[in-house]
Amino acid sequence: MRTAVFALTAAGAALGGRVVLALGDEAELFVSQRHPVSGARYFEKLQQAVAENFPRYDALVFIMAAGIAVRTIAPYLKSKLEDPAVLVLDERAQYVISLLSGHVGGANDLARRLALSLGADPVITTATDVEGYLAPDAIASKLGLFPEPHEEIQRLNSALLEGKKIFYYIDPVCRLADFYARELWGHGFRLADFAALPDEAQALQVVISENEEIPLRQGRLFLRPLRLIAGVGCRRGTKSSYIKKALTEAAAKLGLPLQAVAAMASTVFKDEEQGLFDTARELGIPLSFYDNDALNRMIYRYDLRESAFVRRITGVGNVCESAALAAASSGRLVLGKTKFEKVTVALVWQKKQKSQ
Repeated sequence: MRTAVFALTAAGAALGGRVVLALGDEAELFVSQRHPVSGARYFEKLQQAVAENFPRYDALVFIMAAGIAVRTIAPYLKSKLEDPAVLVLDERAQYVISLLSGHVGGANDLARRLALSLGADPVITTATDVEGYLAPDAIASKLGLFPEPHEEIQRLNSALLEGKKIFYYIDPVCRLADFYARELWGHGFRLADFAALPDEAQALQVVISENEEIPLRQGRLFLRPLRLIAGVGCRRGTKSSYIKKALTEAAAKLGLPLQAVAAMASTVFKDEEQGLFDTARELGIPLSFYDNDALNRMIYRYDLRESAFVRRITGVGNVCESAALAAASSGRLVLGKTKFEKVTVALVWQKKQKSQ
């Protein structure tokens, strides 16, 4: 999860360094130019820095008063299905507050992870989390599913809190149907027979399916599978066995099987690598190549980090991340550039727009 960390004061900037260290290479620190620290980017006005970076990052962490953070992000908010995760920390790192997009955006999980690293207390106010329930939109975030329609999220979460029974259905034609079933069983959910999907108005249902012909109705929430796209870079002549092994290990970092990878992408400088074609054929997925103009557009759009070495070789400073994002058109980078034997991989969930 690409994360922008914002700090206003000297104490905040110092804590920001710890936050970035805890989150790893996918985090970037932005500090007031009045309190420069090594490795950070500087801003004159917080509002301008947030305006520029709000659409570029999957999560924003503010080390400052919650009121300042709320007023700063307010003009850019759209919906819980589109907004990035937003967290707030106090300067002493006593509390990590999940402020926005707790489930779909992953703010609750990020708050817990960061609190554990900093020795802080996570502050989670989402009702289902407070009561110890795993909500449908929370499990969706973990499994790469998109919940829709928006109004049914609140309806089913409220029903869950009231102790009402919710039936889960998995369309067997889904690419990862068996994986979804194992995960849901592992979390204690009871699965119903998809073939007997009832249409009674009173039945509360969560339906995992790509089939948009199943009618919408009150009490029925759909979890739509997203496409996981792998951006891949490799050494010349790399065999498919190495590429498949890298993809398997990359997916496993997200708790996903290799079959979750739905597409591959790379630079045109690799469009003669037989190992890439063999891997795509063996997995039965599409493979796309992008020129430097397309990759550079992604680098600028998402403010991706660049490598001088990669630029000397290919003419562009970032390959696997930018290629995956180019293939997704609109995506969320869930695994930044990761090195494996002879192969580098980045993983992107292709975003689905909310239903109108």
